[in-house]
Parts: sequence; structure tokens; C-alpha cells
Amino acid sequence: MMGGHHAASGAAAWVAIASTGPYTLGWYPLDATGIVIGGMATAGTALVCDWDHRSSTVAHSLPPLSNVIAVGIENASGGHRQGTHSLLGAACFVLLAAMAGQVQLQTDWGLLSLGAGLLCMFLINIAAKALKLFPNYGWISNWVFALAMAGLVTWFAPHQWTWLPVSMLTGVLVHIIGDMITTGGVPLLWPLVIKPPRLLRKLPLVKDVWKANGAFSIPLLGRAGSRREWLVLIPVSAYAMIGMFGAALALAEAHFPAAVALGTGLLSSLFGRLTGS
Repeated sequence: MMGGHHAASGAAAWVAIASTGPYTLGWYPLDATGIVIGGMATAGTALVCDWDHRSSTVAHSLPPLSNVIAVGIENASGGHRQGTHSLLGAACFVLLAAMAGQVQLQTDWGLLSLGAGLLCMFLINIAAKALKLFPNYGWISNWVFALAMAGLVTWFAPHQWTWLPVSMLTGVLVHIIGDMITTGGVPLLWPLVIKPPRLLRKLPLVKDVWKANGAFSIPLLGRAGSRREWLVLIPVSAYAMIGMFGAALALAEAHFPAAVALGTGLLSSLFGRLTGS
């Protein structure tokens, strides 16, 4: 699955589990702030699995630090679509998020989520890079944006530290499932690699589901970037955008009611003129 689609599906999954409105699951309910921050973070956690080779978009998100991390993950996981796309890899990412989430500091100004801020400095920037919010060249704007997001998350993140590992678990599972429903498949049981017997590799159904390299696939979307993938991800992306916009609007109404009322009035007036009513 393409990087931007991974990010969109991660944000959509967070909206579904953290919101309590219509067409949501509400498994981990949070307020509007938690939905916005968690949505941005989960768009990034849905991409960390691809931080496993030095040429990836993720590796170039915050150079040179992100490049160094990519080399380390690549060496530890065995290369692209290996350890980071497995159940063991998912557990390691969630453990990292759990440890980072508990790094908090109580101050006179409130509780500061230092660990979440540091991790989200990478996560949110990764998502922005995959969604092509930054040009492919240059890195100063990436770092400025990343540091701003780190400060935002440090100050406004939900006080319950568990939101960060939940976000990581959600994003990583969404990524693995997204890649598993393409033809490439994923090595779910890595480092244990169980290859199909030679006789079974020629059977039409088996060779599509149980790959010769030991990866598992349910290729509902076909190849990455296929037309089917686009048809599925367009409504998924729309769902994420509507959910995030709704939460952001609720925040604005709570903190800047006058500005929201003014903006709503101007839009209503403009729409009335355009429609002639």
C-alpha cells in the first residue's frame, strides 16, 4: 500500500476508535484534543513499519537523524518488509510507545508529556512527508514543523499516557493489514519463516496466500497503488478528514467561539449571495 494511504488509514482508524459520534466505534473515547493529536500521531504510527530501509520516504523525513535510525532498524529487522511487518515488530513498536508515553513531567503549568512529544516529533512529520505536505528537497521546513508539533503534543497531549501505545498499536496493525491485502504480503511470524512445500507453491489459491518466501497475503487490493486501492482509500481518507475536521471545529468553538461565529456568519452570507437567497 502507498505511504499516503497508510497515513490516511491510520488517521481514519483513530477517528473510529477515539470518537463517540455517529459511524464510530468509540473503543477508546477521548475529547476533541485527543482526537486531533491522536489522529495526527496515528497517521505517523501507520508508517513506522516502513522505517526499515534507508531509501524510504520515512528515512528522509528528518535528516540526518531519521536516516541514522533507518539504517539501525534496517540492520536489526533484516531489511524491507521483514521484522517491522511482523507481530514481533508490532510488539516492539508498542513497547517503545508505552515507555515514551510514561515520560511525563508535572510542572506549575500542568503535566508535560515529554516522551510523547519527542516521539510525535517524528511521527507527525513522517505523516506530513508521506502526504506530500513538504517538498522532496530541503529539510529546514521539516525540522521547524517537527519541533512545533513536538511542543504542541508535549503541552496538549491527553494526560492518560496509554493513548500513545494505543495509537502505535492501531497504526502498526493498520499498516500490516494494509500490506497484507496487497500482493506483496507480510512475514507475520518473523523471525520464524515457514515456506510452503514445493508441491503447494503451484496451487492457484495457495501461491497467492502463502508466498514462496514465507509471507502471507490476502491480495484483495492487488498490487500496491492499484485502482482498487484508490477506490477503497478515497472514502477512507474522506472519513478521516471529516472526523479530524469535526474535532478541530469543536476545539475552535470551545476556545475561540467569537472567531468561529464570525467565520460561520461570513460563510453563510457568502453562500447566500452565491445561491441568490
